[in-house]
Amino acid sequence: MLRSLAALLGATALTLALTQPATASQPATHALADVIPVPVSAKADPRNDFRLTPATAIEAGGGARQVAAYLAGLLRPSTGFPLPVVERTVTPSAPSAPSAPSAPSIALELGPTAEAGDQGYQLTVTRRGVTIRANSDDGLFAGVQTLRQLLPARVESRTVARGPWVVPGGRIVDHPRFAYRGAMLDVARHFFSVGEVERYIDQIAQYKINRLHLHLADDQGWRIEIKSRPRLATYGGSTEVGGGPGGYYTQDQYRELVAYAASRHITVIPEIDMPGHTNAALASYPELNCDGVAPPLYTGIEVGFSSLCVGKDVTYRFLDDVIGELAALTPGRYLDIGGDEAHATPPGDYQKFMGEVLPIVAKHGKLAQGWHEIAQAHPPVSAVPQFWDTDGVDAATAAAAAAGNKVLMSPANKAYLDMQYTANSPLGLHWAGYVEVADSYDWDPATAVQGVGEASVLGIEAPLWSETLTDSDAIEFMAFPRLPGIAEIGWSPRAAHDWAGYRVRLAQQAPRWAVQGIDFYRSPQVDWQ
Repeated sequence: MLRSLAALLGATALTLALTQPATASQPATHALADVIPVPVSAKADPRNDFRLTPATAIEAGGGARQVAAYLAGLLRPSTGFPLPVVERTVTPSAPSAPSAPSAPSIALELGPTAEAGDQGYQLTVTRRGVTIRANSDDGLFAGVQTLRQLLPARVESRTVARGPWVVPGGRIVDHPRFAYRGAMLDVARHFFSVGEVERYIDQIAQYKINRLHLHLADDQGWRIEIKSRPRLATYGGSTEVGGGPGGYYTQDQYRELVAYAASRHITVIPEIDMPGHTNAALASYPELNCDGVAPPLYTGIEVGFSSLCVGKDVTYRFLDDVIGELAALTPGRYLDIGGDEAHATPPGDYQKFMGEVLPIVAKHGKLAQGWHEIAQAHPPVSAVPQFWDTDGVDAATAAAAAAGNKVLMSPANKAYLDMQYTANSPLGLHWAGYVEVADSYDWDPATAVQGVGEASVLGIEAPLWSETLTDSDAIEFMAFPRLPGIAEIGWSPRAAHDWAGYRVRLAQQAPRWAVQGIDFYRSPQVDWQ
């Protein structure tokens, strides 16, 4: 992977200014708020740093034990400590206050706590231990990601590393600005294996991303087995951009991905783009074409030339089969129907198509999500248009918000991770412009689209299209360091968004990524550690 030269000067003074003082015997390596996303509230207590030792245990009870097992799996390889997960038996003295651990330990405790909401947490660090308290296991998992960043970067090592393992003392209260914080991965233009997708899941989970939108079908490839229509995968999935071998997920493999994401508290949202972006399906089944003739498989990157035949009943029988099987495999509430760039579908046909497809989605027990063009079809208020354009103006999206629809924000000139950083970037495209790290951080979902205020915003999503990406190394180079900033925009309070402070915290992530083996772009806008 080609990388730009790092800007290495000036980081030391900035880092020292933000590093929390600590006792000589227990040196903390970070200030309490030096994490991404930045917490809602962090109050340091330098006299109460906590040190992990071979005697440290992880206390958890009931629903907290799955998160505790995940935490133990993170910490054991690098520390070499046994970190047993033991039953949490202490009852808090007050309903809204965490209790102290019964022995020097890390305690995970389920609520109630009014300050945390559905997905937030309280994290308290004293000499006796660390307590993470939340109303849900999602909140506990978010708290674990914060704890992870408070420990030295070498805690990410998969082999035993040198300590000390010190957590800075104090208290964090934290909860997200938006409930939906997503990343999208395009596996259609280039296919990525189960292992590669799971690797990305682990990486985005660190930054409190809780949705993975999988773009499973496009002109260049169909990536999910549909048992009633087997040629979609075996033929439609047999190639990719540039003519490579392609590939697809069996239904068992898709279930594995869904389960793996769930173990990281991420919900998978599958997308089958329609009525355009459908050449792989049209090539697989001739009857889906208005003339009954299958086009050849496609390996280019142009868009807007394909369309399902809106006037044929077979189209909707086909979609009923596809949506039905995919819905049965997907426990999440949403199924994405795409709907973008349908340039080969006349406007009247587009309206008719959406009028047929949206009820099919509902019939199979799912809510519809799609790109913002679906707002033109006046979908039910339960449907979610995802804004992706660059100018922040779309009358149909604004009208949908006024009608009660929630809107997902992904402006391409800010949130698209496949845009080149600069003209010299070795990967990516630039049709939406060049998007440097500061550009991807400098936007507000509540003002991204005219007529769509904060109350109408469901959340944010960072799409990663794969025209130029072929492996995990390429995914990482384009996602990092931009993804953490977009995650912060979705999680942290608007008042906390500050580029000067963020770039310092971002620089501190570099040693962690190095230990994890994450390739990343060393933007000259950041004084990397």
